[in-house]
Amino acid sequence: MATIDQQFVEYIVKTLVNNPDKVSVDRKIDEKGVLLSLTVDPEDVGRVIGKRGVTAQSIRMLLRALGTKQDARYNLKIVNTDEDGEPREKRKAPESEPKAEEEAPVDEPEENDESEEAEIDEEIEDDDEASEETSDLAEKTRAELADLDDLDI
Repeated sequence: MATIDQQFVEYIVKTLVNNPDKVSVDRKIDEKGVLLSLTVDPEDVGRVIGKRGVTAQSIRMLLRALGTKQDARYNLKIVNTDEDGEPREKRKAPESEPKAEEEAPVDEPEENDESEEAEIDEEIEDDDEASEETSDLAEKTRAELADLDDLDI
């Protein structure tokens, strides 16, 4: 019989994935609290994690709220399995021989150095904009977490 926390996670995840029959939640209790291990179909792992882990973090936040009501500390582990159903940590990487590098032809036409510099400058500007967005997101997330810490639940 599944506990309320397992049913809760199962319900949320089954609404997100394409293969709800392959969703399972295992529960273990240790000194750190309750560990819920979520296993889904390999093609649905991305849906459960979401962009930048936002969906997984939201599920964890909901579990934290449930934990305050149940007087328990919950942790969610998303088990990433391959097509065989075996966890990825235990899967062995295929051994292959390193490929010999091919030598480049001697007579290559030279490219315009100015166009290369312009492309590099554009890439640097794009990276700067992305890092600014990331730092803004980090500051916003820290502020939201600080607000959550101030709540008396």
